[in-house]
Amino acid sequence: MQVFENILTDRGSKYAVSGGPVRDREAVEAFLKALKRRKKFARATHNSWGVLLAEGPLKADDGEVGAGAVILRMLERAGLTDHIVVVTRWYGGVKLGGDRFRRVQDAVNYYLEHRA
Repeated sequence: MQVFENILTDRGSKYAVSGGPVRDREAVEAFLKALKRRKKFARATHNSWGVLLAEGPLKADDGEVGAGAVILRMLERAGLTDHIVVVTRWYGGVKLGGDRFRRVQDAVNYYLEHRA
């Protein structure tokens, strides 16, 4: 599991991005459970994620409507399969509107560029 914290801020909202290899739905659930064992991530406003598995794509917005689909599209473009990417947001008190999708894209790009 790779976790990049405090990668960007926008109007008070703070973002992190995490990811790692997964092979099936059980591994996805185990990854999310492990991430949320960290108190900071368990208390986050949103933990949106996406993964492209052999059994098909999986995603969850966690209240950040449309974020999972953005993550999936980016994983498809990058050709990254069997690898979950989670974008975490701590809400800063100001609604971002459409910019929230740009921040999700920024976070996924950061992960793709910096993952080991």
